[in-house]
Amino acid sequence: MIHQTAQEYNRVIEACQRLFLQKTQDYGTAWRILRLPSITDQIFIKAQRIRSIQEKGTQKIQDDITSEFVAIVNYCVIALIQEQLLGQGETEQALPVDRVRALYEEEIRKTYALQQDKNHDYGEAWRSMRIESMTDLILMKIYRTKQIEDNDGQTLVSEGVEANYRDMLNYAVFCLIKLNYPNHGAPSA
Repeated sequence: MIHQTAQEYNRVIEACQRLFLQKTQDYGTAWRILRLPSITDQIFIKAQRIRSIQEKGTQKIQDDITSEFVAIVNYCVIALIQEQLLGQGETEQALPVDRVRALYEEEIRKTYALQQDKNHDYGEAWRSMRIESMTDLILMKIYRTKQIEDNDGQTLVSEGVEANYRDMLNYAVFCLIKLNYPNHGAPSA
């Protein structure tokens, strides 16, 4: 099953990255202007819309929840890139597409390594979870991130915003796997 997860994870990320790079060609790196709390709020908007659609069972705007989970993946990558670049003192707004691709791939590599470690320890428990539960976990991670941001990044015993962005990204990928490969659910007992 883990080999299957790797293939599904990579297919989902390829689709997310393809859209991200197409938008980069259309819009450039306008997202560089965003501060981390603004990116967190964008992720919140997407997750809240997903939850609202799940609860109401209907929607009035055409974009489906799959596109919102893709947006969460890509906004999490944006947050991780921003955190890295700003931490290095880099403020240049315009970045070439090749550099953006490399930065995206670096953050995905780190996030995928975390996913593999957690999958090892948790035994792919996410496959038995509902998409609604993972949506709630994304929202919880957003609220944690907002609190850390409101505390100027200071924590007493908790992981920082980077770990929360990586977890949100992985939960969004898991949701996309479940939406795209519904017959590959929980292993049978």
